[in-house]
Amino acid sequence: MATYRRAVRVDAPLEAVWEFHSRIEGLRALTPDWMNLRVEAVRGPDGSDRTAETDHTLAAGTEIDLSVRPFGVGPRQRWTSRITRRDRGDGSAVFEDVMDDGPFPRWRHVHGFYADGEGTLVRDRVTYDLPVVGSVPVVGDLLGPLGWLGFEPMFRDRHRRTRQILE
Repeated sequence: MATYRRAVRVDAPLEAVWEFHSRIEGLRALTPDWMNLRVEAVRGPDGSDRTAETDHTLAAGTEIDLSVRPFGVGPRQRWTSRITRRDRGDGSAVFEDVMDDGPFPRWRHVHGFYADGEGTLVRDRVTYDLPVVGSVPVVGDLLGPLGWLGFEPMFRDRHRRTRQILE
């Protein structure tokens, strides 16, 4: 598995940053426009439809059906993301999501939030496998570290938006 990491310091208290990232509206607000994101469905941990709710906390067990069409090119890419962990401690918080179905064979995104004086350090860590090219899995293994070429513009924009919205 390859790993992508990025961090940003936000001049906003941990609680505000954590709450913002805990809702589907936070995801919508942080996704770059060029990704053309659609939230197709949101299911709570109990399986209930939460799609219309914007203030629903993305608790562990929540499933989100999403689709994107980067730059409006090609068919929509669809995936299902599931929140697998959500913990809040003294001075830190974390939530994690995995891709249950989608373009990556494996995808795990850990969102870490750490109090830093009056601000918050936001750390993203994505571990992933690229899709197999043809029938040669080794190609994905060799190219995996280059995934940052695609991730960097998206996460740079997400972090810029986080600061713009919360500071």
